[in-house]
Amino acid sequence: MLVAIVLWRVRCADALHRPPVRGGWIGGNWAGALSLLVYAVAFAIAYVQVATGPGALILFASVQFAMLAWAVLRGDRPAPLEWLGIGVAFGALVYLVSPSLVTPPLGAALLMALAGAAWGAYSLIGRGSRAPLVDSAGNFLRCTPAGVVLIGLGVWRLPPDAQGLACALASGALASALGYIIWYSALPSLSRTRAAFVQLTVPAIAALGGVVFVGEALTLRLMLATAGITGGVALALAASQRRRPAAG
Repeated sequence: MLVAIVLWRVRCADALHRPPVRGGWIGGNWAGALSLLVYAVAFAIAYVQVATGPGALILFASVQFAMLAWAVLRGDRPAPLEWLGIGVAFGALVYLVSPSLVTPPLGAALLMALAGAAWGAYSLIGRGSRAPLVDSAGNFLRCTPAGVVLIGLGVWRLPPDAQGLACALASGALASALGYIIWYSALPSLSRTRAAFVQLTVPAIAALGGVVFVGEALTLRLMLATAGITGGVALALAASQRRRPAAG
């Protein structure tokens, strides 16, 4: 899908006698590709064992904490209310994964946390992108050899049916290819801290989708954890928005 879009853009530019597509044919870099690969592999393995809602909460909380840690190391100092929001979100995440009958398996939870950290790294690398389309295409192309090997192993272990193939193609072509372009395009307009906060609103949507489309149970623990994480994000975002005009 990414290659097709790049080729289409190039063809349109040639037909209209416009400058070539920014970034050339293949953009991105090996650091972004490695982060993408680690995220995709860890995410795919972990989500077989973790329900939709808890998996999304662990994933995006890990994204936030990874990006926040990097922001602090680079000199971004959150205000006290931002720290409070972060603390509430972190406490809700700890509550979600603390031992209980509905706790996600530890190994799967750790893999999902690794996926979140890798996605945070990928997002930070992508903030400097001036050509989101070709950078996304280049990063995916660099992952292709490893992807082909993993696909071969997966098909050998468990041959897919037509529905599985259709879902996989839709996930790759629509949710991933187009979604990554949109995300890379938005990143330059977001601060490191705000980009981390915004992503934590996704788990609530994912949890609802798991209940509606997959028939997963909406447990009290998941509801409380979702409320705590999204509430902490809302508090941190509000504090961040108040702090930046004053700083300007």
